[in-house]
Amino acid sequence: MAKIAIIGTGAMGSVYAGLLADAGHEIWAIDSWADHVEAMRKNGLRVEGASGDRVAKLNASTKAGDAGVCDLVIIATKAMDVVAAAESARPLIGPNTLVQTIQNGLGSADKVVKVLGPDKVTVGIVGGFGASMRGPGHVHHNGWEMVHIGELNGPVTPRLQESAAVWKSGGFNVKAYDDVQRMIWEKFICNVTFSASTTLTGLTIGGVIADPHAWQIAAACATEAWQVAKAKKIAVAIDEPVSFVRDFGGKIPHARPSMLLDHMAKRRCEIDVINGAVPLQAVSVGLQAPVNAAASALIRQREASFS
Repeated sequence: MAKIAIIGTGAMGSVYAGLLADAGHEIWAIDSWADHVEAMRKNGLRVEGASGDRVAKLNASTKAGDAGVCDLVIIATKAMDVVAAAESARPLIGPNTLVQTIQNGLGSADKVVKVLGPDKVTVGIVGGFGASMRGPGHVHHNGWEMVHIGELNGPVTPRLQESAAVWKSGGFNVKAYDDVQRMIWEKFICNVTFSASTTLTGLTIGGVIADPHAWQIAAACATEAWQVAKAKKIAVAIDEPVSFVRDFGGKIPHARPSMLLDHMAKRRCEIDVINGAVPLQAVSVGLQAPVNAAASALIRQREASFS
């Protein structure tokens, strides 16, 4: 069994921690939410939803260094917190430690590499979970679709295959990619579709798909991102983006993306690395992304009122 530290046990990090702990791995859940950490220490971590209902026993701390050197370090914070998370991970890293950074959007892996170096870092992308916190020590997830992992520059390596085996032991569906950019952009297009559209409307993913007005915006966001990927010659396996994202969203219709959950809680979100990243990427290939630009501006306007 592996010794694993998960830095950032919000909704998704808690799903990872609970299911991997239930599989018998030594898990260290690291988070700044003191009440959550205390609940996990005292009562374990309850994970319910698509994977069933269980309470997993694990270690939990607000200080990453308490874990000591680990076999695998998973950075599962929001994109805006990855630099601090990577810095905190230094005491966890030994000669054979592998780091996997898992965030929405674009650019987080580059930030982690600047802190920890390229030799230790791999990239993970997850989708189709629709996870949310029900309270300290309690997480729920609507789906259980995919964990995709890749080396920064490919191809699949033995260490990546070993980490895939760890994920699979927790019941996760896992695919290791030779082409990490394809992996990132296929998930990114789905994030772009539903993040701003649900946040602006308050609808679930299924609600956006069912509403013709909301779906018009969501589909346009997806199409712009897909056009940028094709112009950048990223080999996404998507022939027609609107059907692709509709199929993706249809698997988790009751889910609320993390961006919507952040705004419901009056927290700032990851707009800059999701919908907000599309116009910047578009300019680099001579395109424009007006729908994503408008949606991002509306999100930022709303967020400016948060205290």
